Amino acid sequence: MPGKVDKMQVKRQRILDCSMQLFLEKGYINTSIRDIIDSSGYGASTFYRYFQSREEILKTLLAEFLDTIVRRVNKLFASQENLSLRFIESKRAVLEVFIENQQMAEIYSRSAGISPEIDSFLHCFDQQYIGYSSNNIRYGIEKGIFKDQPVLPIAHAILGTIKYAVYRWIVLNEIDAEEMMELVLSFHESLAAGMLR
Repeated sequence: MPGKVDKMQVKRQRILDCSMQLFLEKGYINTSIRDIIDSSGYGASTFYRYFQSREEILKTLLAEFLDTIVRRVNKLFASQENLSLRFIESKRAVLEVFIENQQMAEIYSRSAGISPEIDSFLHCFDQQYIGYSSNNIRYGIEKGIFKDQPVLPIAHAILGTIKYAVYRWIVLNEIDAEEMMELVLSFHESLAAGMLR
């Protein structure tokens, strides 16, 4: 029954797309399930067939966005053998996902503090990203490319720098996308140079 599955996917995606637009226009807190139902053009029963709450929709949107980041970083890691370049270029890969998905970048940047469940979800992603960064640095240390040094503080600083730059770009509108990229990459180029043996 590919036709039925396709129609279900279309309906689910429409609900997600309408939700994303409403979250951007009205904010998550000010968007009701009724707003989403009305915007989608479907009935309540169709909505609840796919989602049980606004929070579930937000988690789904964030999960798809964050999965895109993970896939992009994995692809880079698989193709880039130079550890110093991998260290820098993996940040470019992350920021490119933010630039390509500005609406989700804004939702991501404004999602912290919405609920304990969303905060826990975001924290899990942060821990995963810190794990990626830590493993990359440890691997560089083991291979004799990077100096032996405490890894976790560096991994946390990497994530903090990315989040800060994205926030300045997407929420505060203090810098444009190019300046955001330059801010993060120049920091990581300096960091990588200091880490090299």
